[in-house]
Amino acid sequence: MANVSFNRKRAKLKQVLGIRARLALLAVILVAPLMLERIRSLEDARTRQIAQAAAEFTTIARHSADAQREVISSVETILKSEAFIRASAGGITKSCDVLRASLPSNLPWIRTLLIAGQDGRIQCATNNMYVGLDLSDRPYFQQAQETGRFVLSDFILSRPVPTPTVMAVYPVSAFSGVADAVVLATVNLDWMSKVMNNLGGRAGITAVLVDSAGTVLAAPADQHSAVGRPLDNMPLMSAIADKALRSDQDEGSLSFLAADGSRRAVSYIRIAGTNARLIASIDEDKVSAAVSRDIRTAYLQLAFVVVFVLLGALIAAEKLVIKPIEMLADMAKRLGEGDLSARAARNRLPAEFVPLARAFNAMAAQLSQRERELIASNDRLTVMASIDMLSGLANRRGFQSRLDFEWMRAQQYGSDLALLMIDVDHFKLFNDTYGHLEGDSCLTRLGESLSGIAADTMGFAARYGGEEFCLLLPNTDVNRAVEIGEQVRAAVLKLCLPHITSAHMIVTVSIGVAATRPNEALRPGDLIEAADAALYAAKHRGRNNVVEHGVQMIETGTAAMMMAASA
Repeated sequence: MANVSFNRKRAKLKQVLGIRARLALLAVILVAPLMLERIRSLEDARTRQIAQAAAEFTTIARHSADAQREVISSVETILKSEAFIRASAGGITKSCDVLRASLPSNLPWIRTLLIAGQDGRIQCATNNMYVGLDLSDRPYFQQAQETGRFVLSDFILSRPVPTPTVMAVYPVSAFSGVADAVVLATVNLDWMSKVMNNLGGRAGITAVLVDSAGTVLAAPADQHSAVGRPLDNMPLMSAIADKALRSDQDEGSLSFLAADGSRRAVSYIRIAGTNARLIASIDEDKVSAAVSRDIRTAYLQLAFVVVFVLLGALIAAEKLVIKPIEMLADMAKRLGEGDLSARAARNRLPAEFVPLARAFNAMAAQLSQRERELIASNDRLTVMASIDMLSGLANRRGFQSRLDFEWMRAQQYGSDLALLMIDVDHFKLFNDTYGHLEGDSCLTRLGESLSGIAADTMGFAARYGGEEFCLLLPNTDVNRAVEIGEQVRAAVLKLCLPHITSAHMIVTVSIGVAATRPNEALRPGDLIEAADAALYAAKHRGRNNVVEHGVQMIETGTAAMMMAASA
């Protein structure tokens, strides 16, 4: 009795201490949730720091963008004044005199003022070296004439002295209404860079002004080497160049992982009235360096706790989980190798694994029946996959398989192999006239006739696709193949299928014939291409006929082959 009582208590204890209970106990032991909560709070602190720094820097960048716009607005104002004077003066001499005297000394961002005629040639300038220069090929000049509005160019090298600059352009036609002249100014990029100096001198900060093509126009003094370089060539900017330049928004921001592995927060602002953008980038890692160190320490602590707990859990799980799984896996392996007698010993498994063992045992009992059913189903599917259900003939897949077989056999025995490509004449018109149901019926009738001829000639008929059929003829030379082609054509005529849109008033077919003696120099596709070419010739000869290709003999070692040449 004592032994029975002990066994009952043991059974109850095993139920209480089942796998689920043991795993729950391990989860309670783990202190990982507490550590993860600490890490999460540190991550939130880092996110707040980054957001605060990004917001502050974005504000500074926006002020810098406004300053750039003021510079450009002042240039635009000067050009409008000169354009108005030119439109009012009515002559080149007077407007040029005014131009030379009107360049303000307090606007150092304007290097030179110029007036160009409608033909693009500089008529006068505050610097005589530019007079006579032809600007008609410059996109900014053409755009100003086309739009009649103020235009700011992309980064260019000015002529005749190759100085980096951008050109501001305003057409006189905006005042006069007549395409007469254009007023231009060369903008000092160095001054535009000075406007951005409040964005420089900060570790981890990159700020540039770019044109619509992504070329840097201006940058703070500590980043001045970037001026004139494409944005794609800057390691910390290339990742966002395309998005920033193609965005339709005036402002935007995003985060990305730079090529050097640092996290970057980027803001981009369009300079109002232009295609230029100010792009500013901040290194998130440097902003949150202190918090990141705390997070790394927390991760190390978590890793230590997890490793310590898992070592104990793995020792306990070896017997409770791993061994039962290995036993079931071994049974599954034996079943996979075809040993249907494999069974799981349920008395050696924990209670939680018993239902799985029963399922395995039931599966083993059903595998033989399922295997027989699958073999039968696969046989049926293989047949169905090679048959065209409409015509009852082989489909293209079945035809290709038979062609490969007959090709190898003909090559082995040195025999001929012929192919007929058969196409229903004007079948689209037939479908349009009688409907798709009648079209399907027509193809079915043709398939039945072709099947009979294939049986009589020891050939293999297939529906190649759409209204196109083919007849493969082993041990058949080209002359005999042409005779069989005429037999097919005549059989279709005998069907007398009405076709009022055809010149013959009944359904007809065009047939291309090709034959060859397979050898190593040819492939099955060559025979198909030759027969297709012959079919094309039959169509061009008026349809309802049989055409063979001209055949030329080519000696290849001791084997002779016949290839279809152009008809």
